[in-house]
Amino acid sequence: MLALWFDLSDEAVGLLISAAFLDYLLGDPWDWPHPVQTMGWVIEGYSKRAIALSGSPVQMRLLGIGLTMLVVGGTALTSTMLLALVEQLSPWIRWALEVVLLASCFAGRSLRKAAENVLQPLSTQGSNQNDSKAPLIESRTRLAMIVGRDTNALSAAEIHRAVLETVSENAIDGVLAPLFYAIVGGLIGATVPVALAYKAASTLDSMVGYKEAPYTYLGWFSARFEDGLTWLPCRLSVLVVALLSGYPTRVLRLCWRDARRDPSPNAGWSECAYAAALGVQLGGPNTYRGKVKIKPLLGDATQPISHGIITKGLQITRWSFLLGLGTGIFCIGFQSGL
Repeated sequence: MLALWFDLSDEAVGLLISAAFLDYLLGDPWDWPHPVQTMGWVIEGYSKRAIALSGSPVQMRLLGIGLTMLVVGGTALTSTMLLALVEQLSPWIRWALEVVLLASCFAGRSLRKAAENVLQPLSTQGSNQNDSKAPLIESRTRLAMIVGRDTNALSAAEIHRAVLETVSENAIDGVLAPLFYAIVGGLIGATVPVALAYKAASTLDSMVGYKEAPYTYLGWFSARFEDGLTWLPCRLSVLVVALLSGYPTRVLRLCWRDARRDPSPNAGWSECAYAAALGVQLGGPNTYRGKVKIKPLLGDATQPISHGIITKGLQITRWSFLLGLGTGIFCIGFQSGL
């Protein structure tokens, strides 16, 4: 039985390891096709037609439920059918496709690359004596590609905060929660479809899950649905981050004190866990489309947010992923050995 726990011939275990390794090596090259692109086309097309109808709030909510079911359910069904079709051609091609699709659900390397891309100009600030503002302007421009807030007037300190907030929130949505659902899928024999279905729910939330018009009613169900799916992996991730910090009691105490004040049922917990683990404070004023929005303060500002602090945050995410991966392999292997 013990040998079966780590038997790489187990399909789900092999998939998890291979996909994690592929993500570590390549990430998501921006010029390569990605499943999220297809999801985005469907969401955008449906949303445009639904908004054009200008229906009542009830009608828009019903259309939003339909959108969620179409994208999430359609993703799971389409991926299942595609893999079954490819299986008829070659089991090896199906295996390779599963690895690529599952790796696309993990965003560990992409998250690290995006953060480092924003921070790189600031690390060279001062080297160009003729235009000392150039690095800051370049970082603002790069940051605007990965966040929704206005970036054209941010200071270096505010850029660092924005990057760490993005790193800590997307550590759950883009890295650890997809891993959680890949493991759940592995336990029921549907690793890739379940992981892709969660990715579809996350994509929906990022595209239409806003309280502002025109998505107030259309995106209501998508936002709530994604919140529900992310609730458990978020709490498990907070526990893991607390343990990896070396100060679990402090991290959990600060999360209990501050995270509940955030209107998001998950983002506040993930951001606060990282803030507490790193000894920094997140939250405060952000500007969106010219309007200032005050987010609750999370954690204690025992030190400023720096490039090094963000690097430590990314390392916590990597170790959390590896710990989750190992746990998933153990659970799937244990199930196989029963």
